[in-house]
Amino acid sequence: MNKVTIKPQWSLTREGGGTLMPRLIELLRLVQQHGSLARACEASGLSYRHAWQMVREGHALFGAPLLRMSPGRNSTLAPLGEKLVWADRRITARLTPLFESIASELEAEIAQAMEEPPAVLRLHASHGFSIEILQQQLAADGMQLEWKYCTGIEAVSAMTSWQCDVAGLHVPHGEFEAAGVEHYRPWLRPGEQMLIDVSTRRQGLMLQAGNPLRVRGMADLARMDVRFVSRDPGSGTRLLLDLLLQQAGVDPAGPVGHAPCERTHAAVAAYVASGMADAGFGVETAARRFELDFIPLQTEQYFLLCDEAFFDTPAMQQLVAVLGSEEFRAAANQLPGYDARHAGEVHRLEDAFAGLGLARRGG
Repeated sequence: MNKVTIKPQWSLTREGGGTLMPRLIELLRLVQQHGSLARACEASGLSYRHAWQMVREGHALFGAPLLRMSPGRNSTLAPLGEKLVWADRRITARLTPLFESIASELEAEIAQAMEEPPAVLRLHASHGFSIEILQQQLAADGMQLEWKYCTGIEAVSAMTSWQCDVAGLHVPHGEFEAAGVEHYRPWLRPGEQMLIDVSTRRQGLMLQAGNPLRVRGMADLARMDVRFVSRDPGSGTRLLLDLLLQQAGVDPAGPVGHAPCERTHAAVAAYVASGMADAGFGVETAARRFELDFIPLQTEQYFLLCDEAFFDTPAMQQLVAVLGSEEFRAAANQLPGYDARHAGEVHRLEDAFAGLGLARRGG
């Protein structure tokens, strides 16, 4: 099967015709990562002379410096350089899951046009870091997989209308479990569906490094001095956020509910790390990757859902075997806030949520 790769790339054209090229933005990202222009050149394969000329051209284009040079050839980004790099990181965090889904669709279309065998498993799932690992390991295991990132509701809806074989969704532990299950209830079929554990993960507040505004919990999000970035309505994370706000006495339909929204945990983290917000809500892994402070508030379980009739297929059994492997569990357990010790364990839907009224049909 062909492998399609789509990467976000952008440029900036000034009035008068000058253009900031993607290669310079990538160079600035490497300077931020490595702490000097020389080390950025080593990482990119550029000569120091050529890289310095690119920086000078960028300076001339904007009339403002992009780098600050220090003794010993150490470099830091100037404020304008910081803004450009964070714009690039936000674009990447926001668009990469979407582009990966489109790439998977294109792979399927190309395979069909070339009369190649179709994907043996179609997975629609709420985006998560353990799911990324699962996709990588299934591909390494030789599975022809078609996947799409979407909200949990969109995933289970697609599964029940035969648009995919497996849906990925997450449900909070504890007092919010019933509300989490209710979120998906119209598409749940007790006695006909199976759940497979992927991992647990911690969700909470992502805060700028050092927590300069001294945010301590959800109630602080109602403060006028705290800029918040939210999640997209309809997502499982937005449901959990609203439940936690209500618990803290904050109206989810108030100002917090009208904050800017992002569609993934990484995009929320990038938004906060760029300085555009003081706080966001999402999983711990995203916060740590962007070097943010994190206040854990809720643990939830990430599941895969499939029809019982599909569970015994070779493709599904291969997926369950990969999930239950030591390789997957070890990789997922490296993610901050994730616990995959029960990955690959299988439950009937009505048994997984005993006591929540999910009775087997006809029983």
